[in-house]
Amino acid sequence: MNSLYSDEDVAFRNELRAFFQSSVPPGLRRKVQLEQNVSPEEMREWHRILDAKGWAAPAWDANWGGTGWGPMQIHLYREQMQLAHAPLPLAMNINLVGPLIIAFGSDDQKTSFLPRIRNLDYWFAQGFSEPGAGSDLAALRTSAVRDGDFYVVNGQKAWTTLAQYANWMFALVRTESGGRKQDGITYLLIDMASPGITVRPVITIDRDHHVNEVFLDNVRVPVAHRVGEENRAWNYAKFLLSNERLFGARTALTNLKIARIKEVAAGVMQDGKPLTEQPWLKQRLTLLEIELRALEITFLRILFEVQQRKPGEFDTKSSMLKMKGSELFQRADEIMLEVAGPAALPCIEGFLQGKPTDQLPVPEWAATASQKYFLNRAATIYAGSTEVQHNILAKAALGL
Repeated sequence: MNSLYSDEDVAFRNELRAFFQSSVPPGLRRKVQLEQNVSPEEMREWHRILDAKGWAAPAWDANWGGTGWGPMQIHLYREQMQLAHAPLPLAMNINLVGPLIIAFGSDDQKTSFLPRIRNLDYWFAQGFSEPGAGSDLAALRTSAVRDGDFYVVNGQKAWTTLAQYANWMFALVRTESGGRKQDGITYLLIDMASPGITVRPVITIDRDHHVNEVFLDNVRVPVAHRVGEENRAWNYAKFLLSNERLFGARTALTNLKIARIKEVAAGVMQDGKPLTEQPWLKQRLTLLEIELRALEITFLRILFEVQQRKPGEFDTKSSMLKMKGSELFQRADEIMLEVAGPAALPCIEGFLQGKPTDQLPVPEWAATASQKYFLNRAATIYAGSTEVQHNILAKAALGL
């Protein structure tokens, strides 16, 4: 696989590694290493460190705070950041709303929003999914009716990640009915302080607060906060999701999980020997690492193809990366849960009883293993479920 990296790539990787080793705040690094939640204040501090370096939004147009890097450099940036136990920049801001404003927004929107998006003065939530419109996103029903210089928005968004921290939301809304359900959808930027917005927590099976319901009751949104043309946002949504799936292989994160499994298993005894010497664990980890190495090579090959394409072109092979990457990511969680063994049982019982993890009679790592196992069951659902990816590949890549 090393032959896929040029001498320039290796030098660039070394530059990234040196910066991340010296610049990540120690407390933040430790939290990420232990897979603990990062606070909004820590995330803002990290964004501002990256923004001061000019690296908060590397994939953006260089005129708007980007670096001018190509896909390989962006891959190395993400990889080295994760290997240094640093959180990736907030995806909603950097991977989703920022690129869309650059591609389809007005100059006023770019000037006003983009600097604040980079340094996390504006924390965006994604208002896409709704009850009855998740994998079938085009079935959304939240309405926006034009009233002079405003849209009046009514409806509900579901599974809205980290909306409890957000002061803005980008949302898909229906501005026209009739015809194809993919038509008549518009993209709005909504101030979360607007009257009529209610955020209700949804506590997930890991007993934590990651997602929310968002209710919109006669919320007035300036027409100036519409991105692009009215009724054309379905194409914008596809643009966003193709960007998200390209880096869905998450190979660096899975490699970190494997390293953590080995570290923990060395201290767990079974039949008088550390788990790291047990054939069953060796076999499971070996098979996982072989498949992960194959995925890394496939990702680099697709990334090389991306570098040869025109800007904005989409290759459905990114769906393969998302599918396989999610599967291996989940498998690493499953192995860690097996390493925890009986220690995981009090965690499961505690979650069902609503007990905080620090009140469970188990090692911290075992409680974390149980939490992450439950949380990451969603990895094959969000950013397009595995079933949706199969359909995309069947239609576009196989011609079925």
